[in-house]
Parts: sequence; C-alpha cells; structure tokens
Amino acid sequence: MRLVRWTPDDLVRRLDDVVAVYGEAMGYRADLLEARRGYIATHVRRPGFRAVASLTTEGHLAGFGYGYLGAAGQWWHDQVHRALDADARRRWLTHCFEVVELHVRPPAQGHGLGAGQLRALLSMAEGTTTLLSTPEADEQKSRAWRLYRRFGFVDILRHFHFPGDERPFGVLGRDLPLPTPGPDAAPGPAAP
Repeated sequence: MRLVRWTPDDLVRRLDDVVAVYGEAMGYRADLLEARRGYIATHVRRPGFRAVASLTTEGHLAGFGYGYLGAAGQWWHDQVHRALDADARRRWLTHCFEVVELHVRPPAQGHGLGAGQLRALLSMAEGTTTLLSTPEADEQKSRAWRLYRRFGFVDILRHFHFPGDERPFGVLGRDLPLPTPGPDAAPGPAAP
C-alpha cells in the first residue's frame, strides 16, 4: 500500500474511483453519488485544496481524503457558521481547514489507512484549526469516531442536521498544526 499526495488533476482523473470508494464507505444510493461527483469536481478549485490517496501495489484506490480552507459562501461552512455562536465562529472558522472527505473501502479498514491519510492531510493543511463532520455513532464501536478522538478532535456541534440528510452528525475540531511525534511515539504511516 502506498500513501501519495494528490494534485487536483490527480483527483479529477480518478473521480470514478473516488466516487466508488465514497459510496462504499458511506453506503449512499447511486443517485446521491452522481450529485456528489459534481461537488467533488468543483472542490478541487478551492483555496488551500489538499488531497491524499492510498493505492494498492496494483494502483487501485483503497482510500482517499481531501480538504480545503473554509470560507463564507461555501455550503458546509455556512451551515456550521449559522449553528455556532459568535465566539465559536471566531475560534473555529477564522482560518479553518475543512476535512471534506476521508474514506477507506470497507475491506481495507482497520489497517491504519485512515490514520495515515488523516495525518498526511493535516500535515499539509493550511489553517490554525481544522473541522470535519461525521455521522453520529457509538464512539466505542465506530472506527471513524475512534480515529478522530485519537487525533485529538473535540466536539463542536453534536446531533447536528444538515439540510437534505436525515442523519444526525457530529462536527468535530482541533487546532493545527499537528504535534510532531516524539522519539517514543509509535510508528505510523509516513506522510507523502
């Protein structure tokens, strides 16, 4: 397995694979995936865009992650902005890298790919904070929630409903940059 940094062109070139991994990981219907295809293609042009991918030795996409700097006028940013009070807006949204997508194909989960992708993505990110949203789940059973907690993400909003999705989400955040692992830290996947 190789963890690589992707340019916007790399992501667009592999858009079919990206949408397939996204669909498998999130369990979304085909009609929702087609709508996501258009959003993802426009996200690559946003300021501060960063992306990573986990590729098998044969070059198949096992996982990916990307994000960019949040700004007024962006749908996700505006939804979260409206839900926060003025102090929280200043604290979390002033210079924020939004982790937009971070997914691993279900058969490849549980092997550190998500952690490697998240570490690499946040190591490349601009911003003083980072935010993401994830469907609410049992934190002890959910791989995603356990991953985000290991990385020091804290609750910003809980049981938040985005328009068009009946599921509740948690919005989580942490400060950037990530701390540099010390000499006694357990080895993890290297950043690209």
